[in-house]
Amino acid sequence: MDNQNANPLPLPTIRRYPIFLRAIGEMMDAGEAYISSSVLAERLGLDPVLTRKDLAMAGVPGRPRRGYPAEKLRAAINRALGWDSATDAVLVGAGSLGSALLGYAGKVRPLAEMARLVRRLKVHLAILTVPTAAAQACADTLVEAGVRGILNFSSAQLSVPEGVIVQNVDLAQSLAVLSHAIANRERGSQS
Repeated sequence: MDNQNANPLPLPTIRRYPIFLRAIGEMMDAGEAYISSSVLAERLGLDPVLTRKDLAMAGVPGRPRRGYPAEKLRAAINRALGWDSATDAVLVGAGSLGSALLGYAGKVRPLAEMARLVRRLKVHLAILTVPTAAAQACADTLVEAGVRGILNFSSAQLSVPEGVIVQNVDLAQSLAVLSHAIANRERGSQS
């Protein structure tokens, strides 16, 4: 059963799947062959009913009082996320953030070679960590070279043709949400 091909997964489920994968991997490393949705939910501090629904969307049947076969569940979640085959991505911008994302001093090529390399390597994903002023021009070059998805760490609102997906990572927005949550919690505890 491959539910994710017939109906797209809800965005909150997609966001939880990488967290599940990490926990499932840790449990498998500890020798667990079956993963209980209630144990997984407790381990991650999530609602057990929601966790059970998320896991059911992966299409792997669970067994009562036993759980889901760990290896099959991990493979199904990877498949649902499109992570079941290697996908190359190009990182554009090797400043502080780009270098941190690389995690090492990887091979850095001049910007002038970007379009040619993207075409030659048939790269469809790009991670954009350039300054805001350069973001649109880089995005245009990437799209022209065949990129179909951009993870945008710049604050620029990119204009791309239909069929190209942009996922904005706005650190200020994330900090605002976090700060607001902390402020609300503190206000609630002072009452």
